[in-house]
Amino acid sequence: MDLGIRGRRAIVCGGSAGLGRGTATALAADGVDVLIAARDPERLTTTAQEIEAQTGTPVRTISADVTTEAGRKAVLEACPQPDILINNAGGPPPGDFRDWDREAWIKALDNNMLSAIFLIQAVIDGMIARRFGRIVNITSHMVKQPVAILGLSNGARAGLTGFCGGLARDVAQHGVTINSVLPGQFDTDRLRSNHQKMAGARGVPLEKFQDAQRAQIPARRFGTAEEFGAACAFLCSVQAGYITGQNLLLDGGQFPGLL
Repeated sequence: MDLGIRGRRAIVCGGSAGLGRGTATALAADGVDVLIAARDPERLTTTAQEIEAQTGTPVRTISADVTTEAGRKAVLEACPQPDILINNAGGPPPGDFRDWDREAWIKALDNNMLSAIFLIQAVIDGMIARRFGRIVNITSHMVKQPVAILGLSNGARAGLTGFCGGLARDVAQHGVTINSVLPGQFDTDRLRSNHQKMAGARGVPLEKFQDAQRAQIPARRFGTAEEFGAACAFLCSVQAGYITGQNLLLDGGQFPGLL
């Protein structure tokens, strides 16, 4: 399917690895002018080269931490008029809420709620003026099915989801859509790190813990960054212009509810 976005400009936060990289690759494959932002310049360069080799589309990079004001400024200077914004930041570590002080909560909100809101604030009026915009927030399936050990992530991501739900209805008439993608368990460095911590806390080998996790997923496997990226890219397409304010759950069927 031709997504109809060839030549559009996109910012992909956290685009050097994992789900962000999968999304950047899918967009580049459709001819989008992609800027990937992340903190590690060496990984950024390597990722950009690999995506270009795979898709034939050059990918630009910016080494920046989008959870900071300076980082967001650098990204927006590199791509001041994006048509597509993919918000994506790694979640806070798991733990016990009794150990989380105000500093931990503020850091979680800065990373997983406020940084996305400030980027949206910076780009949305330009999208409205151009009568086209696609904003996709990569959040977590924990928005729909929270667990206590990931409470910092649950709270911050749910706050972003609520904010965007209202804003999406306000800007839809201008050709701008805002949606969130809620990944379940995808085979990424982040997932493996969390599994390692959880397995260690339970005193079981990582392989045994991961086997138990797969058994809880109807698909009996973890997702791939490639299939995740394809879903995000579709939400950025011209065909998805009537989809807004939604939260697309990608979890292999693990969530047991209907809605």
